Amino acid sequence: MSSSDPRNSPHSEPKSLLAGVLAVVVHLLFIALLVFGVSWKDHPPEGMMVDIWTELPKPVPEPVKTQAPPKQPKPVPEPVKPEPEPPKPEPIKPEPPKPEPPKPEPPKPEPVKPEPQKAAVAAPVKKPDIAMKQKPEPVKENKPDPEEQKKKEQEKIKEQEKQKELEKKKELEKKKELEKQKELEKQKELEKQKELEKQQEIAKQKEAEKQKALEKQKELQKQKEKELAAQRQREQEAKAQREAEAQRAAQQAAARNQVTSEIGKYKALILAKIRSRIVMPPDLPGNPVAEFSVTLLPGGDILDVRLSKSSGHPAFDSAVERAIFLSKPLPLPPDPMLFNEFRNLNITVHYRE
Repeated sequence: MSSSDPRNSPHSEPKSLLAGVLAVVVHLLFIALLVFGVSWKDHPPEGMMVDIWTELPKPVPEPVKTQAPPKQPKPVPEPVKPEPEPPKPEPIKPEPPKPEPPKPEPPKPEPVKPEPQKAAVAAPVKKPDIAMKQKPEPVKENKPDPEEQKKKEQEKIKEQEKQKELEKKKELEKKKELEKQKELEKQKELEKQKELEKQQEIAKQKEAEKQKALEKQKELQKQKEKELAAQRQREQEAKAQREAEAQRAAQQAAARNQVTSEIGKYKALILAKIRSRIVMPPDLPGNPVAEFSVTLLPGGDILDVRLSKSSGHPAFDSAVERAIFLSKPLPLPPDPMLFNEFRNLNITVHYRE
């Protein structure tokens, strides 16, 4: 029975090998179909030119008009299905002034655009200094990849967000800088105001010191004037006193002169009265002189007569003494104050006048 079983026969192995080969072939065909179905729309990349710029071009002052969609080159005849029309490229806008980043970044290359679009640019574009060209390849239709386009859109959105973030950060920094500058200006204004107040205070102090100095000077001037007035008054008083003293001295001198004159007058009267009473002895030689000291009483009476100096002739001395006693009362001035000048009277008599 075992020999009659077809599964155990030696002729069954080639069939199972063939089935395995067919299965592998079918799988390979299926994989090829899948690969062809996914990548049948892929085409080799179109030849393009890449420009390397040393610096970004300056924005064109003229407004750039919206470009019309470029004409598609005639595609190579291939059995391909019609594809949707590519989206219109965005108009080229003048780039805003590049913000100053904290660190310099290398300029990013602009996204590569299809070669046919260069013909639609209105303004002429400056040729780059260095251009790298690829080998010319057959022109093929540029079919945008939705995935790549979506990725580019996302990158563009991220770049815009990053730019907005930078602008926002720059705006915040600018606001902070403005606030800091305002604070500094406010601080400077406060310092300036303090300095002005300090200068005003110093000016007030100087003015007060000047006022005090003026008042002190006025006080010194007043004091000096007072001293000068007092000195003038003292000088006037001294002058008046000197004048008064001089006047008194003059008066006293006049009085003394008057008294002397009065005394001399009455002495002459007394001497004349005595000489009128002398009996002169005859023929005396020369001119003998006899001096007597006479003590008088108020009223002219004679209290005592003494010979002070003899003339050398006793007869002449005796004659003079007798004449003195005969002359009483002797004439005296009426002013009793002058009696002291006549209380002790010295009388000198010459023989010849």
